[in-house]
Amino acid sequence: MSSDELERFGEVPLLYYRTENEIEAYAKKPVKQKLQWLQAQMEFFHKAMPDKSKTIRDRLFRR
Repeated sequence: MSSDELERFGEVPLLYYRTENEIEAYAKKPVKQKLQWLQAQMEFFHKAMPDKSKTIRDRLFRR
């Protein structure tokens, strides 16, 4: 993210708290590494999901 893009945000708060350096470091990471992190997050939340929620989700997808 360039400094011009960061200036556009101005006083608008981000949804998460990151410094400019952390945002720039994330932008420089390879896409493959970002996707691996995302997959790990998805697996974690799937395993943490209660069984009742999984059955409701499955019923909704079958329709």
